[in-house]
Amino acid sequence: MTALTRMRLAAFVRTGRAYAPLIAGLVVLGVLHGGGAAQAAEAYGVSAVVLFPVLAWQTKLLLDAEPDLQRRLALVAAGPGRELAAGLLAGALAGAATVVIGLLSPWLVGGITGPREPGDLPLGEGIALGVWAHLLALAAAVALGALASRAVTGSPRHGLVVLVGGAVAALAFGMKASVAPWAVPPLMSTARALTGAPGAGTVAMLTLHALAWAVLALAGYARLRRARR
Repeated sequence: MTALTRMRLAAFVRTGRAYAPLIAGLVVLGVLHGGGAAQAAEAYGVSAVVLFPVLAWQTKLLLDAEPDLQRRLALVAAGPGRELAAGLLAGALAGAATVVIGLLSPWLVGGITGPREPGDLPLGEGIALGVWAHLLALAAAVALGALASRAVTGSPRHGLVVLVGGAVAALAFGMKASVAPWAVPPLMSTARALTGAPGAGTVAMLTLHALAWAVLALAGYARLRRARR
């Protein structure tokens, strides 16, 4: 599985597909954080929301980089479980690299400031919460990108509909807590929580929500992959 994961990452980079989402993410984050400094937790909460569709797009591109015949050969050679896991692991590793760049980029444009008021979160705690928010977004993005991949949708057009529709639904429904709150990952809820000082209960609930959504989405991905092969 390690060799298959490494091969997919190498193909993703060598075909040039890795650069478009990375550049798009850097441009958007530069514009977002270049307008002024904010507390670390609040700034990173918004960054995680912005990066979500970029990370999902990146995962789709990575999974689509492999030709269909090669994917079927890998499935026979490695087995269904390992072949599927290798693709998801490659998507998560590529997304983690983008997340690291996303966490560093606000510092380059002066987008993060330390505590200003007595009740503000310490800088270290704000950064830790920001990392947490990005990891939640990454888990959900990998799941959405996998669902939008060619191996599931069968065509670029259908994949684009799933990718864009899923991203828009996550943001639109997330803005209205009363509308199907468990049907989408808690991106907006996390961003709102990070405008203040979220308690341990809030962090645990949002984590559970994000992981449950990702697990269900990935279970659907696995089932659709089995049905199409």
